[in-house]
Amino acid sequence: MHSTLPTVSTHQATPPKHSIWRTSIRFTLITTVLLGLGYPLLVTGLARITFPYKAAGSLILKDGQVIGSELLAQSFTSDRYFHPRPSAAGNGYDATSSGGSNLAQSNTKLVQRIQGDIDKLNAENPGKPVPIDMVTTSGSGLDPDITPDSAYFQAPRVAKARDLSEDQLRTLIAQHVAGRQLGILGEPRVNVLALNLDLDKLSK
Repeated sequence: MHSTLPTVSTHQATPPKHSIWRTSIRFTLITTVLLGLGYPLLVTGLARITFPYKAAGSLILKDGQVIGSELLAQSFTSDRYFHPRPSAAGNGYDATSSGGSNLAQSNTKLVQRIQGDIDKLNAENPGKPVPIDMVTTSGSGLDPDITPDSAYFQAPRVAKARDLSEDQLRTLIAQHVAGRQLGILGEPRVNVLALNLDLDKLSK
């Protein structure tokens, strides 16, 4: 005897096209509301509750007025202040034109600019090696921090301009040195704006 197995149909009914369109539209709307509106609002709300200062832009106030942010460099050119890294953002430190010069190491313009800065700094502080971050720009042109070496290098100039002792400035710089995040990420750094604000207080 030969047994006959039942035939199973593999044909499945195709849903109507209008049903597919409705599903796609619903999915798009739902994901837009959840991920495009709900999620950003949730994260922003949590940030404002847990990290209100950072969520607001790490703004620095003086006499009730916003004078800058810990996250953005500002131009300081007076000998009475510590200077940030050079900037190629716009005309310099322009937050609306963040970016580097994109000049290659072999570019004559870049080489001449760096050498000019080195010569100027050597004349300012003879016999001491110039920290690399004092003559090179950051990728954003808005790096608010400098290395501790850069801050200490500038101490003699600032001390002379303000009639302060170098020991006073070195103590002030040491108070502003921030360590690596979690002890392993990044490098020790000094926020220039915060340092200069406390420098004004010290002079008074």
